[in-house]
Amino acid sequence: MGHTTKMRDIIGLIKDKASQSKATLLSKPSNLSLQLALLRATNHDPFNPPNDKDIATILSYGHSSRATASTAIEAIMDRLQSTGNSSVALKCLITVHHIVKYGSFILQDQLSVYPSNGGRNYLKLSNFRDNSSSISWELSSWVRWYAKYVETLLFVSRVLGFFLASSSNTIEKDNQEEKISSFMNKDLLKEIVALVGLMEEICKRPDCLHVEGTIKLVNKVMGFVGEDYLSAINEVTVRVSEFKERLSGLSFGDSVELVCALKRLEDCKERLLVLSTGKKSLMESFWGLVSEVKDRVGADMVSKDEGKLVNWVRREKVSESARFGERVLISGDSVGFPSRRPRQGSFSYSRELMESYSLI
Repeated sequence: MGHTTKMRDIIGLIKDKASQSKATLLSKPSNLSLQLALLRATNHDPFNPPNDKDIATILSYGHSSRATASTAIEAIMDRLQSTGNSSVALKCLITVHHIVKYGSFILQDQLSVYPSNGGRNYLKLSNFRDNSSSISWELSSWVRWYAKYVETLLFVSRVLGFFLASSSNTIEKDNQEEKISSFMNKDLLKEIVALVGLMEEICKRPDCLHVEGTIKLVNKVMGFVGEDYLSAINEVTVRVSEFKERLSGLSFGDSVELVCALKRLEDCKERLLVLSTGKKSLMESFWGLVSEVKDRVGADMVSKDEGKLVNWVRREKVSESARFGERVLISGDSVGFPSRRPRQGSFSYSRELMESYSLI
C-alpha cells in the first residue's frame, strides 16, 4: 500500500509539472498567470487545500473586465469537468466556493450565469468515481456531495438575490433585510424553502474520512460550509421572525407550506448541531424560534377547513418528485401581505388528520 501511494504521488507530481509546462508554452500571455495559478491551486496533492497566493491570483481576474472574469470561470470549469482525479476536482470546487465568498461582483456574476447558454450551474459530478487508490475513492464521495452542495448554494443565492455568506455583498444584504417586511408571503416562503434545502444538503455530507492525512482538505471544505450554515441561520431567522408577525393573516396554503418547511428544518437539527459548537446561545434561540412559530401556525390550522388540507396534501405529493431545492406552492389562496380581516365561515378541524401528515 505504501509503495502504491508513493508511486501515485510521484505520478501526480509529474502530471502537475507537465501541465504547467504545457500551459507555459500554449497559453496566451494575458492568461498565463491565471492558468499557472489554477494548475497550482488544483494540483494532485490529496492532503493540502489550495494555496492562498494562487487563489488570490485567480480572484484578481475579477477586478478587470467581464471578458477577463469570464475567462477565469471557464478555465476553472474546464479544469473541473475534464479531470478524473478526486483531489483536483475537490480543489476546483473549493476554488469556486472561494469565488462565492470572496470574489468580486463581476466574477460572481460570471459564475452565476455559467454556462453562457443559460444553464443552472449543474456541475454534472453526481457519478464521479476515482478508484485509483483508497484515498481517491473516499475523496470521490466528498466530490459528489460538495458539487451538489455548491449547486444548491448557487441556486439559493439566485433565490435570495445575493450570494450567501459573501463578503462582497454586505450592503445589498443589509438592504435586503430592510425590504423583507414588504415581501409577499409567497416570496418569503420561497426563500425559506430554498434555505431549508441548503441545510438539508449540509446534512447529507459524507462521514469523516478514514484515510490519515486528508483532514486538511476536508476541513477546508467544512470550514466554508460551516460559515454558510451560520449565514443561512441568520437569513432564516429574519424571515421566520417576519412570519411570526404575520400569523393572524396567513392563508391556509401559506400556513401548510410554512409548517412543512419548518418541520423539514427541525428534522435537520441533530445533524446540524455538530457544526455549531461554541454557539449554544445562538442555537437555542434559533431552534426555539423555529419550534415556536411552527407550533403556533400548526395550532392555528386546527381551526381551519379539513377538506383544504386533504386536497393540499394530495396535490403536494404529486409535485414532490419535481422539487429541486424548493417546494412548489400549489395552493391558490396565498396572499401578498398580512391581512387582519376576519375570515368568513366557521371551520372545524381534525388534529388527528394533521398529525397523520406530521404537520404539527
